[in-house]
Amino acid sequence: MNKKVVMITGASKGLGKALTIAFAKKGARLAICSRSEKDLEKVKREAEGLGAEVLAIRADVSQPGDVERFVALTQEVYGQIDVLINNASILGPGPMPLLLDYPQEDFAEVLRVNVVSAFLVSQRVIPIMLERNEGSIINVTSEAGHVGYAGWGAYGISKFAVEGLTQTWADELSDTNVRVNMIDPGEMDTEMHQLAVPDCDYPLAKPEDVVDIFLHLASDKAKGINGQRFEAQSEEGL
Repeated sequence: MNKKVVMITGASKGLGKALTIAFAKKGARLAICSRSEKDLEKVKREAEGLGAEVLAIRADVSQPGDVERFVALTQEVYGQIDVLINNASILGPGPMPLLLDYPQEDFAEVLRVNVVSAFLVSQRVIPIMLERNEGSIINVTSEAGHVGYAGWGAYGISKFAVEGLTQTWADELSDTNVRVNMIDPGEMDTEMHQLAVPDCDYPLAKPEDVVDIFLHLASDKAKGINGQRFEAQSEEGL
């Protein structure tokens, strides 16, 4: 990563933690956040143990004030932002109810955390990237955001919105060297998947198994790739 500055939201566990460790191993300077300060500190210590510089901030990135603090501190400490991975998300109530039964407050919260946060952080980071005319934004999507499935409720709908957000940002930035792409990591052995599919009886990938495509899109080798959707578990060889 050649000392690239990589911001990762929702970094305290699951995919966010796996990405933090993967980028730490590649020499990136990291700015990570989560609503769980205790878990985030554990990830920070693990990444620092690999020799990485790590700025860890407790933040709810669906809140504009927290976004401003997270981005401003990252810029103050590192002076630049090269990569943003919008990973923070929540599942909503579990087991996930059908839309007819979905609590309205929970529906709004899922959209706020999963969609509004990606918009807010990107809107704050993109001008910093445009100053250097360089940067990579990676949004985390899902198969449930590409095909509508009964029972996936607000989570699936939020990922549909993330895909639209990705495509719109990518088109708006198509005349620049700031690129915006999305990755569907596929089903993984995470706490969120356990809540979503509690009776899962088939093998699942580990979060550590799907990081390669993120590393590729964050690298200079991916310059020119913009507005694309990738499935992490079928992108071997990148």
